[in-house]
Parts: sequence; C-alpha cells; structure tokens
Amino acid sequence: MARALRGDIQGLRALAVLVVVASHAGVAWLPGGYVGVDVFFVISGYLIAGLLFREVEREGGFSLVGFWSRRARRILPAATVVTAVTVLTSLAWFSLIDARQVVEDAVWAAFFAANIHFARQDVDYFASDLGVSPLQHYWSLAVEEQFYVVWPLLLLLVLAVVRLVRRGRGRPGATGDGSLPRAAVLAALLLVTAASFAWSVVHTAEQPGAAYFSTLTRAWELGLGALVALVPASALRRLGRGSATALAVVGLGMVAAACVVLDEATPFPGYAATLPVVGTALALLAGAGAARPLTDAVLAWRPVRVVGDWSFSLYLWHWPALVLPAGLLGRSLEAWETAAAVAVTFVLSAVTYTYVELPFRQGRPALALGVRRALVLYPASLALVAASCATAWWWTGERADGGDNPAITADGLTADPADPEGTVALVRASVDAARERRAVPSDLNPDLLDLRESIADVGACDYGTGVRRLCPRGDVDGERSVVVIGDSHARAWIPAFDRIAEDGGWTAYYLVMSQCTAAHVVPAPVDEDRPFTECTDFHDWVGRQVADLRPDLVVVTSSPPVNGVYDGGSRYEALDRVTPVLAEGYDDLFADLGRAAGRVVLLRDVPKSSYDPGTCLTTGSPSLADCTFQPVERSRRLGDVAVTSARLAGAEVVDPTPWLCYQDLCPVVVGGTLTYRDTDHLTTEYAASLAGALGRALHMLDHP
Repeated sequence: MARALRGDIQGLRALAVLVVVASHAGVAWLPGGYVGVDVFFVISGYLIAGLLFREVEREGGFSLVGFWSRRARRILPAATVVTAVTVLTSLAWFSLIDARQVVEDAVWAAFFAANIHFARQDVDYFASDLGVSPLQHYWSLAVEEQFYVVWPLLLLLVLAVVRLVRRGRGRPGATGDGSLPRAAVLAALLLVTAASFAWSVVHTAEQPGAAYFSTLTRAWELGLGALVALVPASALRRLGRGSATALAVVGLGMVAAACVVLDEATPFPGYAATLPVVGTALALLAGAGAARPLTDAVLAWRPVRVVGDWSFSLYLWHWPALVLPAGLLGRSLEAWETAAAVAVTFVLSAVTYTYVELPFRQGRPALALGVRRALVLYPASLALVAASCATAWWWTGERADGGDNPAITADGLTADPADPEGTVALVRASVDAARERRAVPSDLNPDLLDLRESIADVGACDYGTGVRRLCPRGDVDGERSVVVIGDSHARAWIPAFDRIAEDGGWTAYYLVMSQCTAAHVVPAPVDEDRPFTECTDFHDWVGRQVADLRPDLVVVTSSPPVNGVYDGGSRYEALDRVTPVLAEGYDDLFADLGRAAGRVVLLRDVPKSSYDPGTCLTTGSPSLADCTFQPVERSRRLGDVAVTSARLAGAEVVDPTPWLCYQDLCPVVVGGTLTYRDTDHLTTEYAASLAGALGRALHMLDHP
C-alpha cells in the first residue's frame, strides 16, 4: 500500500521533468526524453490511488468532494497562471492569426480537453505547416485531470457493488469490515489497465499521432501505478535493502534506456511505452518497503528533491519558455538562447512554486478556502482564462479589422483570351499592386483571422479516417463522370470542381487522402519515419474504383511527398533520390489510368511559398509586397516530374500557375481574395473563384 509522499518519489519527479526539458531543449543524446511524461503518469496513478486506498481503509469510503478539492488546490493555480501569461505573451509576440490559435488552445486547456484538441490537429495534415502551440504540453495535464474524474468514480462504483453483494449475503458494513476490498479493486484495475494497453497497441499502430494524445491509450500507465499502490505492505516486508536496490536499479535503468533508445520516430505509446512505464513501477515498488534502496542517496538528495518540488511548475513553464521566443524570432533558438530559456524556466518555476503553488496547498488561501470552498477554484480558473482569451480575441479582431484599403482591380487591362473571366488579368494587377507596395485590402475573403478554417469539405468520405466508399457529388444523375485523384492539394480544388460539376452536369468523385501523393510511391507521413502503408492501400482501392467506374475524365493533382519516399526499405529526401522514384510512380499511375478512363488530365501542383502567408499578413503592418512570394524551387522541380510523366503517357496537362502567379511572383491576395490558407493549400474561396477558368481548361463546361 502506498504511504505518505516519499523522498524518492520527489527524485523520480525531478528525473522525469529534467529529461523532458532536456529532450525538448534539443539534447541530442536524450531523444526519448519525452517519456518523462509517462513517468509522471505512473507516479500520479500510484499516489492518487494510494491516497484513496488509505482513506477507504480508515473510513470505509472517501469524500469525492474532498478529493477534487485537493486536486483543485494542487493543479489549478499554477496551471491557470501559466495559461494566462502564455496567452498574453502570445498576443504581444505572435502574429494576430497565430495569437488567435493560442487563444483557442487555451480554451481547450482550461477545460482539460487539450489532448482531444491536439489529437485532432495532429491527424490533420492541414495543420502540419502551423507553428507548435506554446500550450501543447497541456495535453498531459488533460489526461491526468480526466483520470482524476474517472478513477474515483470507478472506485466508488466498485465499493458500491461490493457493499450490495455483501449486504445480499447478510454481511453488514460499507465494505464488509471497513477495509479495502482488494480483490474487487484488483479485478477492476486489471480489466481497465489491460483494455487500455491493448487499445494503446492497436491505436498506436493505426494512428500513432492521435494515439499519442489519447487518454484511452494512456490510462494503463496510470492504472499500473494504481496497481503498485494496491500491493499490501505485508508483501513487501521481505524486500531487503539489496533486493530493493536491485529492483530500483533495474527500474531506473529501463527509464534511462527509454530516454536514449526511443526517439520521435518511435510509434508511441504502444509497446514502446512499456519500457519507461514498467521501469517506473519497479522503482516505486522498490521504495515502498521498509528497507530503503541505495538509489535513495541520489533520488532523496535535497537538491534533487527541490527540483522534484518544482517539477509541476517546471513542466508548465518549460514549453512556452522554449516556444514563445522561437515564435517571436521566427526561427529555431540557438544553443545559448535555449540555455537562457531553460534558465528562465527554473527562475519562473521557483517563483511559481513559492508564491502560487505553496500558498494554495498549505498557506492562507488553502486555509480560507477549506475543503468544499476549494471547488470554487474551477470556475475561478475558467473565469481568469476566459478574461485573458476574451481580451486577446477582441484585440486581435480590432487590429485585423482596421483600415479601409480597397480591393485590387484589373481596370484597363486585357484579360488572357483563354481566360475570359479575367483571372489572369487580375493576378497581373495584383502583382503590379505588390510591386507598388500597396496596402493589403481591408475587406478580405475569407476573413484574415478565419484563414486557417478555409478547408474544403469532403463530407462523409474522409478517406484519411479509414472510410472506403464512394460519395458522388455535383450532378449525381449526370451522364458524365469525373474522378479527382490526389492528396490534400486535390482536396483544396473541390470547391471549384463542385461548381463545375453542377454547372456542366457531371457526377464528381473525390478520391483524395491527405499526405497520400497520387503517384504510386510509398511516402513517409509528416513528422514520422515510417512507410505510409495506409497510402499504398488507398492507391490500390482507388485503382479498383476507377476501373469499376470507367469515368469519362480523371483529373490527377497532388503535391510531391513532403517527408520523402521509400525505395528498397530506405527513406530518401534528397531531390536526386526522390526524382526517379517519383517519376516511376507517376508512370505507373498514368499507365493504369489510361486503361480505365476516357481522358486523363494532370492538373499541375500549385506553386509553394517558403513562408506562411497568414502569419506574414498579420505580423506588423505589411504591404502586399512583403507577403508576395516566389515559388519554392524544390516543389517546382518535382512538379516538372509529374508533368513529364503525364505527357509521356499521353495525358493532358493543365497548369494553374497563371491563375496564381505572374512573372515568378505570386500574390497572396488576388483582388480581394486570399489565395492560400498556408504555404501550399488554396483557400476554398479562391478555388471556387477559379471554377470558370478551370472548367474551360478541362473542357468540362463544353456541353456534349
């Protein structure tokens, strides 16, 4: 049974937070330092379960209000202060659009749902080019808080069931004799822990990004800590100092090995998490007996314990201390800057622990609040965060809505003959406006602060989620059919194809999957070092659908692989290695499509910017010239690969570049419309405006 807080546990907390900070600070030999979070999870499960178990032993039950009050005093004051400071600092240092994103993150964090929020973003390729949130680390706090809600309720349920069973057998008492019903609690813990671990393994293999943030994939880590807390003291009496030391050394060695062996490419948690999690459990078990292991000489050493005392504040401050300056500078921190940020983290943590954490845990605020009144900290925390967020939201809106600058027009210019709606002329006029350093139009479409949300709707057929069925769009009874194949860049064109299909009487099918380039290659997912086998499976499925549909037209449009391609089991990112693999993949694609479709057209990939236009437009007071970009050369050269392959296969090619750029300059505002939502995805509004130009270029608006 877990007893009062031990010095070695504070040492474990110090170890956990130090490896997390070191890993995030870029210490090369600790690539797996992120497992410090898993150490925290096991410790939390051990301490919280032990606390409740002891109360049940004493009282025959426990106070749910008292438990949540203690958690409120422990967690909320420091977490609220760091959240509010981070929001206000982001407002001062970040672009308006990025500051608003932090405001949204803060709202999710305040409701202890940050893990859900960031899991959704992680599997969303459209968020891949966005900066890292300074509040992203709150996902682990959300997991713990969700555990603090569910675990005591589950324990109360177990106690209630035991009570009913024993009363039915004629045995009085809340839980029989006032003791903890170990067998029932053990059964419940084993069931939850085993189920969570099984799901962790499955979900990590299928969607490692989303699994990383999931409470369901992490619950077993807290559950294992609770199982260690359930071990009775009598079972540990024979654990001598030598055995305890050996157990602690093995456990700490497993955690250390995880810090060194694992890295960001390791699918996590899944099987890989057993190394630090089991190691932490062994270290906790080693220190639970009467004999103290020799490792206590380090773990319980006063300086280490002080770091353990500060560990919560250290964890809260370290991430914004690293991310906020990088956002202000617009680049990664230099080594000395990182060291300075870590030093500031320790100073802020010491101050927060002394003047925020301790007073609410055992000082005057704690005495004034009492047990039940401490629950007021939850609405108080929400109110403070809400005030910070509301202020930031209002201020960013005021800044973004200022001015009365007119939209750009193409008066006096002759439109290109192939573009009777004047798209090319308007692009040229917009480039000329940028060269003249004219002000950014005030009334933009979409609204500048809503730019990130300009994502084409795929309806029920979001193939990245595992859906495998057809969703006809446009004129579903049309006599002609078109299939659009590609990745998120193809998805961005959907608003244009929707209009074309409806006006021209086409039935449209959008077989698009984010990160899955159209060429028959094996890419690597963003920020992962593994074959994107889901993409290969999707290619096979798309091939079967096109063969069955026998469409009149297939349009291929796709970005090159953003994280390299696999060839012979190795991943390559260098241009000279990617080019031949990509060419072969496109050759194979166009050969297959040529046998199954009436016409095949390659819609060349759109030019890519080296910087995010939304950030540029909402930082300082930019002119149009400041945010106009020249296409990234690598993207252009890989786009040429697709064009060459298409022409060799006899496919047609449509190049949208004149609708976006003129003389190698690409304005991010054409007329009054924002063209890009990030570095390389069209906004839904601008894509829709190109329906006429695209429809004519594809001859889809020519009536049969």
